[in-house]
Amino acid sequence: MTGPLIAAALACMLAGAVVDLGLGTRSAAVRTLPYLLGAMGSGCLLAVGVHAAFAAPTTIPIASLFHAGHAALRVDPLAGAFLTLLFGISVAVSLCFASWAHAEANRSHRRAAATGYLALLASVAVIVLAADAFVFLFAWESLTVSFYVLTSAQRGDAERARGAWATAAIGKLSGASLLFGFLLLAGRSHSFTIASWSAVGPGALHDVAWVLVVVGFAAKLGVVPFQVWIPIGYPAAPGPARAAMAGVAANVGVYGLWRFLGVLGRPPVWLVIGVLLAGGLTALLGVLFAGVQSRLSRVVAYSSVEHAGIILTAYGVALTGVAARSPTLEVVGLVAASLQVVAHAVAKSTVFCSLAFVEVGAGRDDLDALRGVGRRLRWSGAAFAAGAVALAGLPPTIGFVSEWFVLEALMQQFRLSGLALRLGLAGAGALVALTTGLAAFAFLRVLGLTFLGRPSGSAPASAEAGPVGRAGLVVLALGCVGLAVVSPWEVRFVARGLGPLVPRSAALQALRSPWVLQPVYHGFSILSPSWLWIVLPAACLGAALMAALASRGRAFRVRKVPAWRSASAGVAGPSSYSAFGFANPVRYVLANVLGTERTRRVRPPGGLGGDAASEPASLGGAPAGVAHVETRTKVVEPVETYLYEPAWKMVSKLADAARRLQSGSLNAYVAYMLVALVVALVVVAVLR
Repeated sequence: MTGPLIAAALACMLAGAVVDLGLGTRSAAVRTLPYLLGAMGSGCLLAVGVHAAFAAPTTIPIASLFHAGHAALRVDPLAGAFLTLLFGISVAVSLCFASWAHAEANRSHRRAAATGYLALLASVAVIVLAADAFVFLFAWESLTVSFYVLTSAQRGDAERARGAWATAAIGKLSGASLLFGFLLLAGRSHSFTIASWSAVGPGALHDVAWVLVVVGFAAKLGVVPFQVWIPIGYPAAPGPARAAMAGVAANVGVYGLWRFLGVLGRPPVWLVIGVLLAGGLTALLGVLFAGVQSRLSRVVAYSSVEHAGIILTAYGVALTGVAARSPTLEVVGLVAASLQVVAHAVAKSTVFCSLAFVEVGAGRDDLDALRGVGRRLRWSGAAFAAGAVALAGLPPTIGFVSEWFVLEALMQQFRLSGLALRLGLAGAGALVALTTGLAAFAFLRVLGLTFLGRPSGSAPASAEAGPVGRAGLVVLALGCVGLAVVSPWEVRFVARGLGPLVPRSAALQALRSPWVLQPVYHGFSILSPSWLWIVLPAACLGAALMAALASRGRAFRVRKVPAWRSASAGVAGPSSYSAFGFANPVRYVLANVLGTERTRRVRPPGGLGGDAASEPASLGGAPAGVAHVETRTKVVEPVETYLYEPAWKMVSKLADAARRLQSGSLNAYVAYMLVALVVALVVVAVLR
């Protein structure tokens, strides 16, 4: 059953790519067909995942088919759990993509978009199922190519081209890191089969391989300092392709971390502390920049950086348990991280798919220009609200459940004896706690002032999703809230998927009772998301009844006020409170972290012309003959400014100096090659 379903899924994706490249995008039906085939293929892989989660592991040899040595696919409960999550989301994303592509406004999108999307899905499936290094790396590089195709499909300006190149560069860095790590492990074990690398014992080579593996997978996730491609790469992709990149493809990095924890075993303590702190800093940096962006796509993209940090931090708790030889703490971290992966994947896909339909009507994604968009696009607005509340970690969504687990996991440092690990957990916990508070600020700003705000006079035209797209949005939005209701069942499924890493019985200790959750340790704390869905509505209803009785019916009188009201009542138009103004306190208070730059100049009466700013400020209208004081504010990405830009300048200088070698002699070139060969042989001899 498993093999034919995988073959059928890959055949659907290949057929969709043929339709896209062969027939073009001029007809609405032709534009839609590749994505419907992608939905069919995703459904097949979803069935494979559900079956694999409950069945015994199986190996599918493919070497005879492709003449690729001992190449094979491996289907086990861990792969099944990730296939279920990723391709369950892919079905809904494909439906949204089909509806988005059918719209008349998207006739101009290039035919390569569907091909890149289908290649992305196929690459994700092969990565999750790969049993050897060759298949894994081939699929990993194919995923990088699909990312580049998607981010370059709509290159209409320099910013999109920059996003495409940055995405490709980080992807190649990730692949190179994994390649070197795999070669070290294969050279020591004399096998390219991933499972055989567990025989590599502790030592310098083992530690170097651990570092290379973590760097390779963390770069795909967007962990500092590799996060720079996400805020420019995701917005460069067309429509729901962003949901596929952030909610589906990025999670292969998570899968790799989970898989190699079972393969490599105990990591060095210094690496564990580095993972914890890198995760905490990534989460904080991501949410800070998400809270001050003026473009909706960049807000959501930086939120991906935030959640990558939270996931890595919870993974660091699991590594702490392995390093400290505490199996229970390992289970705590893996369960918390896995729940966070589910929450982020579902919520981020929901938000990006909703944003795709918002941009169709508006033609842009500026927060202040989209005021009131949720009132005009009710399906997209409702789905975006569900995803945003989940990303903010607010009850009663799955985001609240997962972040509760992560924070509870980080509070277990008192169970450790080593001071270094305890300090690492405490520092990461403080960073994640601060992150969760700022996340609510970032997304409530978007919901209150953009989606629920009063429509501006120049409101963009509406372009709601079609029936197929609405079905996809409903499935994703229900996932954001429904998974919280059935979270005890989700924990059971996660425990089954983690079976290759930790005992299933240990992971099931996260269930205090059939409907009550706990962070594996008995007596620490409990939570029942299912009961929360009963208690909160009942409390709201009780408060409403008490208010009605206390007011003697006056509470039911109709009163109309704006959904989000500033302190300056009566101020409307461009002078009213805006999403940009709401974020100004963060820009000022955290100016040293954000690198906030402010410029002011006085405009003479008679106009506001001039250059546009990267972060547009809200300028109030003034009577004729009155000068304007214009303030421009922007924030600076510290990693890009202080790390990558100086490095790029240095590389450029070295490249200019190396050009002189092109006019050298053949003897000099042979000498260079001989020196490089000798150095490589010395390095290999030392490592062996």
